[in-house]
Amino acid sequence: MVGNDMMPWSEKYRPQKVAQVAHQDEVVRMLSSALDDGQGNLPHLLFYGPPGTGKTSTALALCRQMFGAQHFKARVLELNASDERGIKVVRDRIKTFAQTSVPEGRITNKETGRAVPAFKIIILDEADAITTDAQTALRRTMETFSLTTRFILICNYISRIIAPLASRCAKCRFMPLPMSAMRAHLSHIASGEGLSISTQLLDHMCEASEGDMRRAITTLQSTSRMAGPGGDMDDEALVTAACLVPESVLDDFEAAVLGSCSFKDMSLVLTNIVDDGYSVSQLILQFGRRIQENTRASIAGLSDLQKSAVVLKLAEAEAQMIDGADEWLQLQDIGGRLRETVQCATNQGSLRHTIQSV
Repeated sequence: MVGNDMMPWSEKYRPQKVAQVAHQDEVVRMLSSALDDGQGNLPHLLFYGPPGTGKTSTALALCRQMFGAQHFKARVLELNASDERGIKVVRDRIKTFAQTSVPEGRITNKETGRAVPAFKIIILDEADAITTDAQTALRRTMETFSLTTRFILICNYISRIIAPLASRCAKCRFMPLPMSAMRAHLSHIASGEGLSISTQLLDHMCEASEGDMRRAITTLQSTSRMAGPGGDMDDEALVTAACLVPESVLDDFEAAVLGSCSFKDMSLVLTNIVDDGYSVSQLILQFGRRIQENTRASIAGLSDLQKSAVVLKLAEAEAQMIDGADEWLQLQDIGGRLRETVQCATNQGSLRHTIQSV
């Protein structure tokens, strides 16, 4: 068994009770009511929302409180549907587990003193990766074994769950965590690990994680390892641990694409960024944040129409790279289009044409 010192902090500090789940008040209230009911009055559940918002942790905490450690393994089946996504797993593993009978008579959860519900729970993580045929087969399985089995479907994109399946579940939306909630939880972990960390660095970690608590905790652990025992946890360690683009590189990029240097010099700067191994997707994200903040002189001097054209081009390039486009070519294209946008400052018609062509 892995000791606590060797565990990922995202597992070490995973909520053990539903009430410990942060910033999902409506979900916690509904599930706590089901636990307090004591009658096993629990419908099928569909948890959906962005990554790192506590969906899987909430499902596991609910099962722990319902069944206790003594009955957890016998009553709970957890599957990651992105690995086992075809109809075969529905017909074999899921149906086989759903068919197993539940012991008759009152069984007590020794941890709570309450009766253990007379059903099993199947947790399907990343259920939006299940094929349509498999989801259709799963719908029938849910209907057939609803007396003895409850399902908790977990997904990022509820639109990828077929309507007949979604309609059989109580839907629970998990919202991205705000900065305040993430900061408080990271401070708790830092205190538990004996780390000294500034409020400013915590804020930078939260911004880099974009509402994903799991990512934020992993970044905190990586940054502490990067700093080393007794070392200073600073922005430099965070940039390395989180694979961010340094501010100095962003400054060079901004000066190249929004400044007055020659096209040849701009192309060289962009080539060096790629050659140095920086993620173009991460650069787009951080530069887009600069546009949104609108605090730097070269950006504040752009008109709203120009900023719109810049953001549209960044979005287009990101979509192209998701589809497998070459990073160097996309970065060169961004540079050329952004220079064109700056030069269109006095030609509104040309600028509107640029926006429409993106």
